[in-house]
Amino acid sequence: MNIIEDWKFIRNHFNTSFKQNLHVSIASVDNENNPTITPIGSLFLNKDSSGFYFEKFPTKLPENAKSNRNICVLAVNSSKWFWFTSLLKGKFKKYPALKLYGTLEEKRDASDIEISRLQRRMKATKGLKGNTYLWKDMKAVRIIKFTKVEKINLGKMTS
Repeated sequence: MNIIEDWKFIRNHFNTSFKQNLHVSIASVDNENNPTITPIGSLFLNKDSSGFYFEKFPTKLPENAKSNRNICVLAVNSSKWFWFTSLLKGKFKKYPALKLYGTLEEKRDASDIEISRLQRRMKATKGLKGNTYLWKDMKAVRIIKFTKVEKINLGKMTS
């Protein structure tokens, strides 16, 4: 799979996965080479092979970025219907999961467009107490430059 040529497919997969899971998992490595996973509910992929997430709550990712900017993002399609039909047919029509590898860039203030994308995603929960707590003051983003994509293979089901 090619990150440039297949970017539209990759974005579609991440959107589908996010609708099922409401987050992706971002792996990073600390200064002692210990891996850690951070769930992120605010990752957005841009039209080029980059993305961003709002950095309000994560503590490990920004800390780990000081010594190692490399990350891996996992998006799994957990749709019960997708899995049921795939198991029934003995084959996945699409890959069940993708990993994106990249590097974290500097944290910066979010643009109006980035804030608008977040508000559009969280529109269904607007007016709820938790929405205000979680997403009201999202002001800073961290850009990710993606360099490689890896499809998850599950034997004959993904051949």
